[in-house]
Amino acid sequence: MPLFMTKKEVLVWIKDGEKTIDVRKGNPSRGDVAVFMSGPVILRLPIVKKEKGLLTHIIRSDNYTAVIPWAKTRKEALAYLQALYNTDKGIFTAYYISQEAI
Repeated sequence: MPLFMTKKEVLVWIKDGEKTIDVRKGNPSRGDVAVFMSGPVILRLPIVKKEKGLLTHIIRSDNYTAVIPWAKTRKEALAYLQALYNTDKGIFTAYYISQEAI
C-alpha cells in the first residue's frame, strides 16, 4: 500500500474527483491501494492502473487534466511536474485512482 504525502490542494483535487491520476518519480510501488496524506487527513483509494515511463510519455494530451486539473495545456502540466521534481529525466509512474473510498 503506497503512502503518498501530498499538498492540501492536491488532496482536495483528489477528494473532489478532479484529479484521478497521481504521478510520482520512480518505479511503481507495490500494492493496489493508494494512501494519500496531507497533515492529519488521510484518504485511501484503489489503484486501478499503473503506467511507468518517461514523464513526457505518461503525460499525454488525453490525460493531463486528470493529473493537474487547472492546467490549460499539456505543456503547463509537464512544467508543473518538472518544477515539483526538479527534473523530467528518469522513470515516473502514473497511478490511476478510483474515487471509491476504501
